[in-house]
Amino acid sequence: MEFRKIVDIKRVNFIVDALKANLPEGAEVLDVGCGNGVISRYLGEKGFVVRGVDVSPKAIEKARSLNTFPNVRFEVVSAEQLVADGQRYHAVVCSEVLEHLNDPGKLLKVLHQILHDDGVLVVTVPNGKGPRESLVTKPVQRMQKKNSWLWRSVNKFKQGLGYKGTTVQSDADDLTHIQFFTRPSLEKLASDNTFRIVRFGKTNFIEDVFPFSLFTKKIKVLQKWDCALAEVLPYQWTGGFVTVWEKTKTR
Repeated sequence: MEFRKIVDIKRVNFIVDALKANLPEGAEVLDVGCGNGVISRYLGEKGFVVRGVDVSPKAIEKARSLNTFPNVRFEVVSAEQLVADGQRYHAVVCSEVLEHLNDPGKLLKVLHQILHDDGVLVVTVPNGKGPRESLVTKPVQRMQKKNSWLWRSVNKFKQGLGYKGTTVQSDADDLTHIQFFTRPSLEKLASDNTFRIVRFGKTNFIEDVFPFSLFTKKIKVLQKWDCALAEVLPYQWTGGFVTVWEKTKTR
């Protein structure tokens, strides 16, 4: 397991459980926007056959360099190429991807086209009005856009704490969040693109929000408590959503 944070482990275990419940034996999983391939390799370790694709050559290069599983492959592939190659899938993973896209519906239309009628799409996204997006991501991105002295000071402070501007999941050059989903808006996005969400779960609460993150980063039990707390709080308070989608009949 390359993930170290409890919330990341919780997220990937949700994906594994969803695939085990829905994937026919021997079927290949498509991991869209796979980044550095952490999820793909974990699925490979669990015995799944996985094709990880991303538009970032930098991320795919790292994914390939870390891959030791013969049942996992990585490619630089665009959404248009996925349609062109004609392959269809019983399961597609789209984890922490849609929030980075100007037009997530465009990708979802592609995924609808390449997914078998009885297939499943596993989607995870941050809660756009959750603690981290509201208190960290949005303010930091506003400062970054202005490139003010405050942003430069914050950036130096973050670097001093060891932050590199990348994540375990991706070394892509631009990890800006463009979409900020709520539960209703994510359900509408699914419906608008001929999907329905059949399983909706939560991730964590405030363990990755500064200054709590200074403590939870080093004390794993606080991370566990935080993830457990998220399960009993309202959906609007969770840090992220983990979901399973199914196709609906084409209009």
